[in-house]
Amino acid sequence: MSVSADKVATRVAYGKTLLELGEVNGNVVVMDADLSKSTMTADFAKKFPERFVQMGISEQDMMSTAAGIASTGKTVFVSTFAVFATGRAWEQVRNSIAYPQMNVKICATHSGVTVGEDGGSHQSVEDIALMRVIPNMKVIVPSDAVSTRWAVKEAFKVNGPVYVRLGRLAVPAVYDEDEQFEFGKAKQVADGKDVTIVACGLMVDAALKAAEELSKEGISARVVDMLSVKPLDCDMLDRAAVQTGAIVTAEEHSVIGGLGAAVCEHLCGSHPVPVVRVGVKDQFGKSGKPDELLVKFNLTPTDIKAATIEAVKMKAEM
Repeated sequence: MSVSADKVATRVAYGKTLLELGEVNGNVVVMDADLSKSTMTADFAKKFPERFVQMGISEQDMMSTAAGIASTGKTVFVSTFAVFATGRAWEQVRNSIAYPQMNVKICATHSGVTVGEDGGSHQSVEDIALMRVIPNMKVIVPSDAVSTRWAVKEAFKVNGPVYVRLGRLAVPAVYDEDEQFEFGKAKQVADGKDVTIVACGLMVDAALKAAEELSKEGISARVVDMLSVKPLDCDMLDRAAVQTGAIVTAEEHSVIGGLGAAVCEHLCGSHPVPVVRVGVKDQFGKSGKPDELLVKFNLTPTDIKAATIEAVKMKAEM
């Protein structure tokens, strides 16, 4: 795999992909809640003003209005920060979008602690849990620009509600431009036989870095990008559990209700193996530089490495 060295924020890839969709399909409508320059929907608004609705700081209204527009046969993409899309507007997402299975795609940016200086009030570490629990809702967490472009286009193809989790920071490329994805399936991005690291979002790159360091100590770590958190790729998880015997999960999200919880919920009933979860430990975020916050909340390659060593030790003691 030969990937680009350039870093691109997933929200930037989202904005560009929206333009592509808008050019080929006149039924695409985009809505925003006064954050279009940050969520990167501004370019769509400029090119297709007749298909863009600026709702202002009114996220609950935006979700309900999106459901109404979708009921006319349109495919609606709604964007704001993740904390507002999934928290403030949760009841509208549940009852107006998911319950009647409206064709609304919630593409929320600025997820996780890497929002940075805005602090805990704006750092959504609960959004995967909030969306994953809603029936009919699908949840995709892309790891780079390439997987984001696929996720947005795939969300457009899927009939019904989809939540796509996007970030603020520019992130390294994980995939080549021509990488192929399949809805509901994870991607194995590194092979290994001793343990499997299951990651999503920007933690995939961190997991790959951890695997490189682990190899220097004789630990062979498989790395899986679980970009589809719901539906979960249970077949991939079962193979990993059987073949490597230990799992580490890594997410820029609370360890409660997110990727780690989803993995544990499945494996406890199919192939129980040691699982160590790397994520935010039941606390709100803090104001600070993104890189400093990743260190503070133990979301670095070093933390994944330590968790992986712990998982391998637990396996050996069974």
